[in-house]
Amino acid sequence: MQRIVHLFFEALMLKRLPRSGYHFLGSGSESVAEHSFMISLIAYVMGQMTPEADKGKLMAMCLLHDLPEARMGDLNYVQKNYVRADEKKAVKDLVRGLPFGEEMEELLEEFAKGESLEARLARDADQLAFLVDLKALADTGRRGPAKWMGVVEKRIFTDTGISLAKSLMDTDWDAWWLEKYVEPSDASE
Repeated sequence: MQRIVHLFFEALMLKRLPRSGYHFLGSGSESVAEHSFMISLIAYVMGQMTPEADKGKLMAMCLLHDLPEARMGDLNYVQKNYVRADEKKAVKDLVRGLPFGEEMEELLEEFAKGESLEARLARDADQLAFLVDLKALADTGRRGPAKWMGVVEKRIFTDTGISLAKSLMDTDWDAWWLEKYVEPSDASE
């Protein structure tokens, strides 16, 4: 039981660990845990849109995908050119002694390979989570994120992911509440 509780405290580190890529954007911020929530929500939706996908596997993959960062930190694309994290070792140490550790390790490996339907959807959900944040930042006047949106869109490969990305890019970040709570004449003021 203690090893399971250790896992909880290890996962708590993700709430305190900032995603490092935002430094290069010049605006925005997000913890790894906040990102994990968003990718999991997006994966839930993608699972509903893709009936042939194993929804439980997809959700578990997304929930766990960045857990090794509690040990390694969050390396962005620039840092990965100079620093090599030993993710396999981090995963081995992370799951050691857990009664369900082998399943966690298999899910993380499947995500990393990106070959199964669930892994492809999960990887797209990962990019879509970033794209949602970039779009909201760009829509509120930040210039840096707009430069990255096209780059992130090109990392999305499933039909479901592409469809969601297109709709996301065609929608203002605040449309979900503006159309209900603001009269058309109020919006122009």
